[in-house]
Amino acid sequence: MSTTLSPSNSPRVRRRGSTRRPRAVSHLPPFSQESHDAALAAIRNYLKGRTSYDTFPVSFRLIVLDSKLEVKKALQCLLLNGVVSAPLWNSEKSQFAGMFTVSDIIHLIQYYYQCSSYDAAAADVETFRLESLRDIEKQLGVAPPPLLREHPSATLFEAAKLLIQTHARRVPLLDLDSETGHEVIVSILTQYRLLKFISINCGRDIQQLHLPLRRLGIGTFVTAQPLPPGAERPEGYNPYHPISTATLDTTVFDVVHMFSARGISAVPIIDEDGIVVNLYETVDVITLVRLGAYQSLDLTISEALNQRSPDFPGVVICTASDSLGTLMQLIKKRRVHRLVVVEGEEEERRGGKKGRLLGIITLSDVLRYLVGDVTIGEVPTESTTPIPDPPTPAPEAPPADAPPLPYAAADAAPPEPEHPPEENAVDGQT
Repeated sequence: MSTTLSPSNSPRVRRRGSTRRPRAVSHLPPFSQESHDAALAAIRNYLKGRTSYDTFPVSFRLIVLDSKLEVKKALQCLLLNGVVSAPLWNSEKSQFAGMFTVSDIIHLIQYYYQCSSYDAAAADVETFRLESLRDIEKQLGVAPPPLLREHPSATLFEAAKLLIQTHARRVPLLDLDSETGHEVIVSILTQYRLLKFISINCGRDIQQLHLPLRRLGIGTFVTAQPLPPGAERPEGYNPYHPISTATLDTTVFDVVHMFSARGISAVPIIDEDGIVVNLYETVDVITLVRLGAYQSLDLTISEALNQRSPDFPGVVICTASDSLGTLMQLIKKRRVHRLVVVEGEEEERRGGKKGRLLGIITLSDVLRYLVGDVTIGEVPTESTTPIPDPPTPAPEAPPADAPPLPYAAADAAPPEPEHPPEENAVDGQT
């Protein structure tokens, strides 16, 4: 025999009366300007007590290119290993010879597009060597990049200052071989790895960075005054000054010229209302070069984006009211190299348009704020920290049963061959 419970014959359950428990007292100090400043000071002191060696992943591999290697082969090597930069080595002198980066590809493309035919460019690229890239920069009137270097035992604060002072996105870490006395390229410290290291190891301080990004002056924001209704637009007027922008109808070469002339690595793509619809980056140009489509510079951005890899992670956006702490938490969770700032609900209530371009924030902006005010300008080509002779031996890896270190290395993520990260010179774990 089966019975069915119904409202009339179901057993009654006597419920105990609810009692409201007092809310647990938070042990976190209240947010204030003082707590924000104290957190910044703590982060800077932390960087002064840690070395570049501390940021090394547990396991990594380093791609080094001979300066006599042909550019085409070097580019293929970068693409196959999922990176977009690599240190150069002069095998004749057994010494470090600089970096091969996306900027070199941009300059090379611009040079051939302006000074040669496509057929001649395609033929020259087959034999053009990396050591000749500096000659291209002279032809274009572009200042050669400084020959930066730092020692792995240098403090992270000094390495960060070097990145800021030279506007560099990465700095090679060099040591000396104890037997031969020759230079040894140990690793590459990038802005992303440094900021991720901070976000992992300074979690409590990051939580106190609660002030909004615009109030802190982080990033580049639109400063152009809007034209009155019906007013004629002056020649050369940029409503989003000082930010370079493009539309889906802009040609790839026009954007490549922006990359080279302004030393930038990404351009927001906007519609007629200023709404951000996409972002075109220097790594997108590499996709065209990989396909051998040098003539594709005449394509529109819309057409070029159709050739972008389907695993493109998308455009990371934020609003001016988001906090620095939130941004650092994002850097901890995913590979981020820039954020496009758009108008949010606050601007919309004041008559703005949600999603309209408001600014752009790069990792350089974030690092510059965290480290503090340092002199911006050229520095000597030699390291700010002399390479010792004999060098200090690198510490051995701790045994499996050793206690955990008081910090965590910012391990690199696995390589992404189709759309490589811009700042990554040391690819992922092996």
